[in-house]
Amino acid sequence: MTRSPKPEPLPRAVLSGVDVRRLRYFLAVAEELHFGRAAERLYIAQPALSRQIASLENAIGAQLFDRSRSSIQLTPAGEALLPRARDIQARVADAVRVARRAAEGLVGVIQVGFVGSATFSILPGVFNAYREQYPEVELVLHAMNTAELRVALRDRSIDVAFARPGIQDPDIVSEVVQREPLIVALPDTDVLTERSHIALADLAVRPFILYPRQPRPSFADHVLDLCRAEGFTPEIAQETLEIQTALSLVSVGAGVSLVPESTSEAQLHGVAYRPLLGEERETQLSLAYLRDNRSSVLGGFCALVRERTRSQIRPRGS
Repeated sequence: MTRSPKPEPLPRAVLSGVDVRRLRYFLAVAEELHFGRAAERLYIAQPALSRQIASLENAIGAQLFDRSRSSIQLTPAGEALLPRARDIQARVADAVRVARRAAEGLVGVIQVGFVGSATFSILPGVFNAYREQYPEVELVLHAMNTAELRVALRDRSIDVAFARPGIQDPDIVSEVVQREPLIVALPDTDVLTERSHIALADLAVRPFILYPRQPRPSFADHVLDLCRAEGFTPEIAQETLEIQTALSLVSVGAGVSLVPESTSEAQLHGVAYRPLLGEERETQLSLAYLRDNRSSVLGGFCALVRERTRSQIRPRGS
C-alpha cells in the first residue's frame, strides 16, 4: 500500500501571517458577507478590517473573497478555508478552557500513596468526594508503607501521601489529618474478650502480630514503644507487610495486634476488638507532600482533605 506523501511544511512567513486573530476576522466577514457589518460585529473600523483580510490573503497566497460584485462572495479558496477556520477557532477555545481549568486544578492527574490502615478510616470518603468534585482529574492510587511513601514523594513518583506515622523530612510537609485511639484486635476465642476494656499490660503474655515488617522505623515501632512504657517487651509471633494480613493472622489465633480504632469497621470473622484501659493511646494519620510542589491539582486535593477531616483532628487528651 502506497502512503500519501507528507505535506510540505509551510514557510514561517506564511504561518506568522495566518494567526488566530486574522482567522476570526475572516470568519466574521465570511458569515456576514459584508465588511461593514463584520467590522461592527468585531468592534473595529472597516478600513482596518479590510487591511487585515488583505494581509491574510497575501500570507495564504490566494484571494478569499470575490469583491467584484455588489455583494462579496467566498472564492473556492475561501470556501475551503471556512470549515477549517471554524475548527481552529473551536480548538483554540477548547485549549484555552482546558489550560484555565488546569491552572485551577480542575483537570490533570494526581498520584496518591497511602498506608493500608487508612483505607478503614477517611480514605474512601475522601476519594469519593474528590472524584465527585473534580471529575476531570485522574486519581491514581498506590498502597505503600510509610518509608516507601517518603521515597516516592522525594522522587516525585507520587504527589501526596497518607502516612502513619508522619514522615520526618525537611523537604516534606506533614499535616495531621486524623487522630484516633489505638484498640486491641484479638481472637474472638480469647478470654480477654469477656472484658469491655483491656489493659495493655494484660497483653504481656500474648504473642503480638506487628506490621509493617520492613522498612523501619514504622507503626510497629510505635506499638513496641507503648509496650515498653508498660514494662514489657512483647513476644513477636509474626511481622507482616500490611494491616490486612495482620488481622487475618489474628483471626486464626496467631496473636493479638494493636490497630487504629477505625479498623474495627472491618468485621472480620474470628476477630474481636476492645478499647484499651486507662490513658488513651492514639495514632495519627498524616497528609504529606513535597514543600516545593506548587501544583494546583495538589492544592485542590489537600484543601478537600482538610475540609473533610477538620472535625477529626481532636485535641490531645479530649
